[in-house]
Amino acid sequence: MIFAANFKCNLPQKAVADYFSKWNTFRFCQSFLSQNQILFFPSFLGLQTAKELSSFEQIGAQNAYPVKNGAFTGEIGLEALESMGIDMVLIGHSERRVLLKESQEICAMKFDFFAKHHFKIVYCVGESLEVREQGREATQEFLLSQFRGIDTQYQNLIIAYEPIWAIGTGVSAKAKDIECVHSFLSTLSPQPILYGGSVNKDNAKEILAIDHVSGLLVGSASLDPQHFYTITQSIP
Repeated sequence: MIFAANFKCNLPQKAVADYFSKWNTFRFCQSFLSQNQILFFPSFLGLQTAKELSSFEQIGAQNAYPVKNGAFTGEIGLEALESMGIDMVLIGHSERRVLLKESQEICAMKFDFFAKHHFKIVYCVGESLEVREQGREATQEFLLSQFRGIDTQYQNLIIAYEPIWAIGTGVSAKAKDIECVHSFLSTLSPQPILYGGSVNKDNAKEILAIDHVSGLLVGSASLDPQHFYTITQSIP
């Protein structure tokens, strides 16, 4: 299983240090470490701290611009990430697609650039409630459109399905809906598929038991290290 924590715009540098100070007191058996992965996506200000304080965990950026460096105000490029030893990036999260108006073309540009530099990519897809209410075919067509320009066979790819209507609402998708979408996504790519959308310590075990679910992308519930640790121990 893969457990990914997305801190979003939370936990400044000192808070990240405090987080890992507590996180590092938790113990994982060797069999867990050999069979599972734990990924952290802190804010940019917390990247270096997380990288320095982590051990077996993988640390990635929540966003990056598809350039080495240059005149791109407010962006983080390849050179900055490599200087911190970061080789993993989150691409296509709905909050960037919807709130920051990132187009599919931009997502594809980012994917192509960082794939060429052999980054591990967690690529996010998910439909709105409006699309969901139009039925299964409309949902599948919408999800398919979010793979335009994406190499679904890329070996260092992890797909994350996050229905927009379930993110941060406290309402997770029903098991049958998750299974239906993950089954469809598994026909598009052989790579792992995570579920995200109001995942917490109370529903993690049920979601992990669903066919074609390879792990979880956790938002607000990952901000408490004890809660996130509990989620990682929820494998059925």
